[in-house]
Amino acid sequence: MLSEHFDIVIVGAGLSGIGAAHHLQRRCSRRTYAILEGRGAIGGTWDLFRYPGIRSDSDMYTMGYSFRPWTNPKAIADGPSILGYIRDTAKEAGIDRHIRFNHWVTRASWSSEDAIWTVEAVRMPAQDGAPNEPVRITCNFLFMCSGYYRYSAGYLPEFAGTDRFKGQIVHPQKWPGGLDYVNKRVVVIGSGATAVTLVPELAKTAAHVTMLQRSPTYIVSRPEQDAVANWLRRHLPAKAAYAITRWRLVLLGMWFYRLCKRQPERIKELIMKGVRAELGPDYDVATHFSPRYNPWDQRLCLVPDADLFRAMKSGRASIVTDRIETFTEKGLKLASGTELEADVIVTATGLVMELLGGMEVSVDGQQIDFSKTLNYRGAMYSGVPNLASAFGYTNASWTLKCDLTCEYVCRLLNRMDRQGFRQCTPRNRDPSMPTEPWLDFSSGYVQRAMARFPKQGARPPWKLYQNYALDIVSLRYGKMEDGVLEFSNPQKPVSSQEKQVA
Repeated sequence: MLSEHFDIVIVGAGLSGIGAAHHLQRRCSRRTYAILEGRGAIGGTWDLFRYPGIRSDSDMYTMGYSFRPWTNPKAIADGPSILGYIRDTAKEAGIDRHIRFNHWVTRASWSSEDAIWTVEAVRMPAQDGAPNEPVRITCNFLFMCSGYYRYSAGYLPEFAGTDRFKGQIVHPQKWPGGLDYVNKRVVVIGSGATAVTLVPELAKTAAHVTMLQRSPTYIVSRPEQDAVANWLRRHLPAKAAYAITRWRLVLLGMWFYRLCKRQPERIKELIMKGVRAELGPDYDVATHFSPRYNPWDQRLCLVPDADLFRAMKSGRASIVTDRIETFTEKGLKLASGTELEADVIVTATGLVMELLGGMEVSVDGQQIDFSKTLNYRGAMYSGVPNLASAFGYTNASWTLKCDLTCEYVCRLLNRMDRQGFRQCTPRNRDPSMPTEPWLDFSSGYVQRAMARFPKQGARPPWKLYQNYALDIVSLRYGKMEDGVLEFSNPQKPVSSQEKQVA
């Protein structure tokens, strides 16, 4: 098996991977790199998900790249527009020429003796029936941009009686092309971002759409277009208008998040007031739109121009809060005894979180159990050399954190170049430091996964703040020599004693 070598290997050609490549080309231009993409196209999430109405769940002025203005008038953008933005970014910068498509990474092994990662992948052929081909690529630094969830399938609870249902059952992550729901009764199970996106879109042509939720979610309406942003773009150069809009929305988002944490009851009442204004005083808002948790204990759902509420007011959509007892031949029987008849049932029941794309990682022959590692600056892992991963915010746009992580990786690589180091490894030298789950979020998809994920520590640089301003200080300007990040030129594998320290 032939092996190629690059300075950096990026895994994933989605929003994060294309951004990482752009930063590397601009800040580390002498470094060679390749992108390994498991699928056959650029775009990640925005190419994988094909369900009707797919769109961003945050504004594109903060979800767009820091280096490339978002110029579409829509702040809450549709999926095809976002996909085009990512692909245009890759094409204009020549990043697409560095992508190895259909390379599914399965394993990465670090050798301290050689200061090299050996990345193993399976190259899947374009022709059906042809055998998969093993591929081995080596690199000095591995940058994981593979997202945070399992691509092969979403989360599906075990519902009783699914084999009895005579209609179609569809998960949004595997939306079948050509699914006919026109003039049909549709039930969407779920109350998260996917469900609130699907319901108003399906309601345009379905006979009726019911959103069936076990418990409510906070839902906030926001204009699809940002009038201030569009005014600035008409009167200022594109980059200046984008920068002003981006910072305005970042600061507003940080202010609102802090207000939610400090005055949750006040914010809850404001959100409920907004829902009542959309649906009218007679609507049972307390049952269907008043969650048991506080705002931002889970992610808020955003609906552009109140489209979900408009679909409900029109009578083409409705909401039911209940538990599923069993599927039936004609639909669903609920715990209350109610029966919902359906021709199509959409299980918008969430994602399965997955770290590093499910890849196996070993360091000097020892397999890494990431649940026993600490996350360093939200970018690296204790005891794992020369590896970083891009992981966004839970309380703001994904790309804000990913851009900062990319900047940090470039700073790190350039420092290693200047001082002649081959290896950098975060080391936790305080085993008594208290630890916490990586994410403090009550959402089901997070709680199901946290036992398998790294931990965070009680103090910097092991502490995650979910705060863009603090991360700018840490990742863009923070000292590399922090007593935690160890730079070295090892001549032999790390000893077992050093592994225990990490």
